[in-house]
Amino acid sequence: MSTPYRYTAELAGEIEKKWQDRWEREETFTAPNPVGPLAPQDGSALKEPFYLLDMFPYPSGKGLHVGHPLGYIATDTLARFARMQGKNVLYTMGYDAFGLPAEQYAVQTGQHPRVTTEANIANMRRQLRRLGMSHEARRSVATTDTDFVGWTQWIFLQIYNSWYDAEAPGRLAGTVGRARPISELVEEYERGTRATPDGRPWSELDESERRRALDSRRLAYIDYAPVNWCPGLGTVLANEEVTAEGRSERGNFPVFKRELRQWMMRITDYADRLAQDLDYVDWPEKVRLMQRNWIGKSHGAKVTFQAHTADGDLPLEVFTTRPDTLFGATFMVVSPEHPMLAGSGVPGEWPEGTKQAWTGGAGTPMGAVMDYQRQASMKSDMDRADDAREKTGVFTGIYATNPVNGKKIPIFTADYVMMGYGTGAIMAVPAHDQRDFDFAKAYELDIIPTMKPEDGFDWESAWVEDGEIIDSANEEISLNGMHKGEAVAAMSEWLQKKGLGKATVTYRLRDWLFSRQRYWGEPFPVVYDADGNAHALPESMLPVDLPDTPDYSPRSFDPDDATSNPEPPLGRLQDWVNVELDLGDGPQMYTRDTNTMPNWAGSCWYELRYLDPHNDERFVDPAVEEYWMGPREGKVAGGADLYVGGVEHAVLHLLYARFWHKVLFDLGYLSSFEPFYKLFNQGYVQAYAYTDSRGQYVPADEVEEVAGDASGEVTYLYQGQKVNREYGKMGKSLKNIVTPDEMAEQYGADTFRLYEMSMGPLDVDRPWETRAVVGSQRFLQRLWRNIVDEETGELVVTDAEPDLETAKLAARTIVGVRGDYANMRINTAIAKLIVLNNHLTSREVPRSVAEALVLMVSPVAPHVAEELWSRLGHSESLAFEAFPQVTDESLLAEDTVTAVVQVRGKVRDRLEVPADISAAELQARALASQKVAKFLDGEPRKVIVREPNLVNIVP
Repeated sequence: MSTPYRYTAELAGEIEKKWQDRWEREETFTAPNPVGPLAPQDGSALKEPFYLLDMFPYPSGKGLHVGHPLGYIATDTLARFARMQGKNVLYTMGYDAFGLPAEQYAVQTGQHPRVTTEANIANMRRQLRRLGMSHEARRSVATTDTDFVGWTQWIFLQIYNSWYDAEAPGRLAGTVGRARPISELVEEYERGTRATPDGRPWSELDESERRRALDSRRLAYIDYAPVNWCPGLGTVLANEEVTAEGRSERGNFPVFKRELRQWMMRITDYADRLAQDLDYVDWPEKVRLMQRNWIGKSHGAKVTFQAHTADGDLPLEVFTTRPDTLFGATFMVVSPEHPMLAGSGVPGEWPEGTKQAWTGGAGTPMGAVMDYQRQASMKSDMDRADDAREKTGVFTGIYATNPVNGKKIPIFTADYVMMGYGTGAIMAVPAHDQRDFDFAKAYELDIIPTMKPEDGFDWESAWVEDGEIIDSANEEISLNGMHKGEAVAAMSEWLQKKGLGKATVTYRLRDWLFSRQRYWGEPFPVVYDADGNAHALPESMLPVDLPDTPDYSPRSFDPDDATSNPEPPLGRLQDWVNVELDLGDGPQMYTRDTNTMPNWAGSCWYELRYLDPHNDERFVDPAVEEYWMGPREGKVAGGADLYVGGVEHAVLHLLYARFWHKVLFDLGYLSSFEPFYKLFNQGYVQAYAYTDSRGQYVPADEVEEVAGDASGEVTYLYQGQKVNREYGKMGKSLKNIVTPDEMAEQYGADTFRLYEMSMGPLDVDRPWETRAVVGSQRFLQRLWRNIVDEETGELVVTDAEPDLETAKLAARTIVGVRGDYANMRINTAIAKLIVLNNHLTSREVPRSVAEALVLMVSPVAPHVAEELWSRLGHSESLAFEAFPQVTDESLLAEDTVTAVVQVRGKVRDRLEVPADISAAELQARALASQKVAKFLDGEPRKVIVREPNLVNIVP
């Protein structure tokens, strides 16, 4: 039989290109703004807004593999569904195009990073277009666009020219604390309504003192900060670019801790708000917990010990959440980067009584400390913070005096203590902290309990629960007999009274390092005068564009040269670095900053530029932002309605974007105080990879699966040789990449979309199996046959009314699929559509049911749905057709039967139950019957269920 009109991959490809071209030509997916160039030309009223957002992708030169579009297909499905609900849907795609990968590729190939980045963007756009994404093209941006760079620099200057007033009334009623322009701080200093840092009148401060006073409060400031210096790459790396082994993620070079002069963002001023405002967003609880843990708010006390160094006695301040355990402190630990270890305070000889286990095998304390510092500099913060890792350290040769009992205790340095948290020094109470307990056991240190454990506790580990305080008294204070809360308060009060400490709050969150020694990033919109003072450029001089250069690479060094210093590529462009400008005091020579911003900068605010991408006067018009992102009922914080992306961005990207958003809110530019209202983390598509006997990966698509013997074991063969199968990510090096282009070519884009969405719940990982794609293709082929004759191409639907069975199934499908789409259960929506589609294959297909089915399929398989809709006689796109509704509610009534309930063979009740009721549900209803209960005395001995008609109970 000839089937020239069969839905094949070839026909699918023709249909898909046809509709993609038409959507583009007719600008089908435009979403109007309330004002500005994107407002409706006819002045028509706007629909209810729905802002749907994918996490900003990086345009990799490798292009997409089938794992990448999982979230994109899901958001496109939801965008199409929302349009069918009558909403004005803002849905677009931009590109996070600055950063190290593009720069490194440029270094390797000699091509300018702009050339390769733009080529990568074009390729990704092509791939997404082929998948039928309903992105609005006129809103798309890239962080490398000149106007986008200019507005990123403008926002940086708003942050630089602001300070955080913790006592000012917030913009929300009943809140306290907000960012204010630095000019208002100057006015308060001038009027004397706010004291200067040293208390002197503003008029008595010279220019440099005034500058320091302001810079100490700015939300963007310059400071010396510990950074991850990678000599092999010639650049500083963010923590997330460093592996747990302390090496660069790119290139696998050693990374060292160094102190460099860097731009910083004072995100710590927003720590409380960043934590508290998580209550206003609809995010997965695990992500909120990750953010709160990263912020790490801790209540406790700062306590001052006296450290007896070779240079004399020095105060050594620690932060502890448990000042009630001070009497049990038997040693102290300082970070390897602690300033106390930088001078000559470390003694030249080991003190009397030093145990061999404390020395690290070194002949002197100075040698031990220096060796240990070198080792610690090569470890990542992630590795150092890992509680499961074995703790290491060395004695510094310095002792300290415990302020509550006068005892001398040794000070160690250990890499699990970091300068980035608290004071960079801790008191160790091994009896009541497991980490300290493990360290004390390893280094033969005293363990002194200050809390009474439960009877029978064996002290093979620390006692970390609450308990009655013991052995914790001096002549002035006794905590004995108290419990944690009372004892913490009493000790904190005593420390404050004695001038030895005070109750305080500290955070794990540190200020944000914002400089990179790279070429491919946004230049800083500042210049420096001859004295090294920073001057913000006026808005009229923005954007500051990157200069062209044939040499994009920072100078690299011997990978093990920890003493080397960064030399950014921009530093070699002296004609650009040295510039004559008139900033208000006449023409003067200035130098530009040779660092660039991290690629986090653009991803901190791109969701705002999507709203108003052609506005030359503002980064976003206030009316536009309020329409799309403003607070409304059920969404107090405002923000994008739905943000979809991977959980790997759960902390840093989201935290940084929230910080920028809150500063702009405080300054009055935004109506929303959170950027993303609802967050959804999609799972990942994973794949099998295969290795041969040498451990080398072989092409996954050439591996043959051989059925096992009676034991059921399956064997995998490559070119006749047995190979091992492993499960995990996709990657070119693993030789298991499958691209969406391949899938579209072999099956059609709609089949690929349908398969990805049907693989399982959207928020769980799922294995890729190319052979299973054919199941999705068969569904679409069956859908096509139900409407189009494969031999003639004519419609096969009828204008007859559906029979009752079909009408009921269609009604239930409409209600179920609507609910599934609305709740992002796309896989179960597809399952319901398959049931209805299969039902129609064995009977005449009523037009009304066919049209409803096509509309329901369209969000997930839009091309074939558009084509079928057109063939059903509709001239317009179905993109804005209303989602099907059930007009006859009686069709939703469940089919019921009468179930007889017997006790000892006698009928005691009759129940009307659904015809498809389960045995467990029928039993539960029978036992809940009051008529039945009076014939039972306690739990029945036996219950026999023959669903849906009979329940027989034996008391």
